[in-house]
Amino acid sequence: MELKTVKLDFPEGCNVILGQSHFIKTVEDLYEIMAEGAPGVKFGIAFCEASGHRLIRSDGNDEEMLEVARKNAEAIGAGHTFIIVMRDAYPINFLNAVKMCSEVCTIHCATANPLEVIIAETEQGRGILGVIDGQTPLGNEDEEGVRWRKDLLRKLGYKR
Repeated sequence: MELKTVKLDFPEGCNVILGQSHFIKTVEDLYEIMAEGAPGVKFGIAFCEASGHRLIRSDGNDEEMLEVARKNAEAIGAGHTFIIVMRDAYPINFLNAVKMCSEVCTIHCATANPLEVIIAETEQGRGILGVIDGQTPLGNEDEEGVRWRKDLLRKLGYKR
């Protein structure tokens, strides 16, 4: 077995959801979840098929996001994994619906941070072992940090 890391590449201001599912129907069901989840979201979805034709299946409503999703899915190259790349919305708007999607087995992450995927490769293929999402903490939150966090959540409309 060989271990690799794959650095994902997506434009500034985008968020991604990376997960694993089990069926070709994933792309269509995730498309519906994204289209219904937040007005104005631009997104692309790519899904790595693990059997049969073993193609990267994709769909979306924005050509740039679709191309970014395809490129990252190809770089990961692990069977039955999917990536959703979005702009003008946050993963929090979709995560519960994505988790409830009947084909979805695992969500590895939902982030706008720099992202590396840890891959194991064998003779059979590739699998995701985990992710490195962003960077390590620099310290503990103080009172000013608490105020900043609470203000941000209210500014974004997630708290009153």
